[in-house]
Amino acid sequence: MKRVIESVISVFIFKILFAVLFGPICVAWAQPYRLTLQDAIARALRANVSVLVADTQVDEDRGARERSLSAALLPRLNAQVYANYQNRNLRAFGISVPGLPLPNVVGPFSNYDFRVYAQQNVLDLASLGALRASERSVNAGRMNEQDTRNLVARIVAGLYLTAQSAQARVEAAESRVTDSMSLLKLARDKHEAGTATGVDVLRAQVQLANDQQVLLEAQNESKQSLLALAHNLGMSPASQLDLAEPLRFQALAESPPEELLAPALAERADYLSLISQRESLLAQQSANRARFYPKVSINGNIGELGRSIGGVETTGLIQGQIDFTVFDHDREGEAQQLAARLKRVDDQIADLRLGVDEDIRQALLNLDSAAQQVSVAADGQDLAQRELQMAQDRFAAGTTNNVEVVTAQDELARAQQNYILAVSGHVDAKYALARALGDTEKNILRFSGSP
Repeated sequence: MKRVIESVISVFIFKILFAVLFGPICVAWAQPYRLTLQDAIARALRANVSVLVADTQVDEDRGARERSLSAALLPRLNAQVYANYQNRNLRAFGISVPGLPLPNVVGPFSNYDFRVYAQQNVLDLASLGALRASERSVNAGRMNEQDTRNLVARIVAGLYLTAQSAQARVEAAESRVTDSMSLLKLARDKHEAGTATGVDVLRAQVQLANDQQVLLEAQNESKQSLLALAHNLGMSPASQLDLAEPLRFQALAESPPEELLAPALAERADYLSLISQRESLLAQQSANRARFYPKVSINGNIGELGRSIGGVETTGLIQGQIDFTVFDHDREGEAQQLAARLKRVDDQIADLRLGVDEDIRQALLNLDSAAQQVSVAADGQDLAQRELQMAQDRFAAGTTNNVEVVTAQDELARAQQNYILAVSGHVDAKYALARALGDTEKNILRFSGSP
């Protein structure tokens, strides 16, 4: 019995020590992670597979550039060592001396050679053109990576906005449930006092049940939006997230679209990528024309050669070389391919320029319309709130039943939904403008007022 009591006391002391030492840590783990918009974008850019793939493509382009640099400017060195033991059939090589009998096969004899070979291009315009083309391709790859990052930032900002809107709907639904509970209490009190009917109580109960149903749906939608957000941030679906920035309206000073187009083209990574691709094609065309130009190079070797390892002597060679291309029909086919690619890129550049202009104008139109909708929705929400207050006062004074209160609650719910949709549309229009202007991540944070 004594041992049992001692064991119980030991377990109790252990639990107390564990709670004191590790309780704060467990509480910290249990708390949701407060996620800002800036943090969400940064996490997505580190974890998104599209960004990771684009980054490897840039590395691949850099490798291609290094290969072109080696072919155009850098020397090539290689070493060779061999030893052989052989004999020769003189008759097979047509070696004979009239009047002097020679054996058909001579040898065996040995030969040793230790040699270093070097080659350096002095003038190779085709390889230089290929090098310039590969450098432009690296720039295009960087721009493609940046465009991918911009797209991911836009998507994540949209998911964050969806979660903000869902949270705003939860808060609005909670306020309506609170109002419905107050209405039900008032109806019961008045019924007990004999100034309200049982229908008033029943009507208030129905309204409360409806509002609780809407609240449950809004809470589920909010959880679903946080689940999708966590997935796109590379976080575990079990992560508990808490949005640090609620949905709010923040006006944005607008500029004429004509003033925004040129700066946008200078920042749009997809447009700059096409420009770099065009420059790469022009460099490839230059390299294609240079295939008929002479190629000047120097090559040589130096090493030790002898019949035996102990008897080797230094020998070497250095020579200049000029190569001419006399006939190369493949160059014409390559030139035709490059011309077609260049035309295609030119068409894409012209189309994208129009598309950027359209994106800017469309975002500005949506921004202006959404700002007006926010103003109207805010007025409607204020009026609906006043209508509800007046209906509650009339019911409390006994001048009417609670039909007016229930109707006013429904009008307020509609007004709150309109306001949330209007603010969400305004924020989304700002994000669309940020994407249209280029440098999406920076513009999104600037337009949203994030630190």
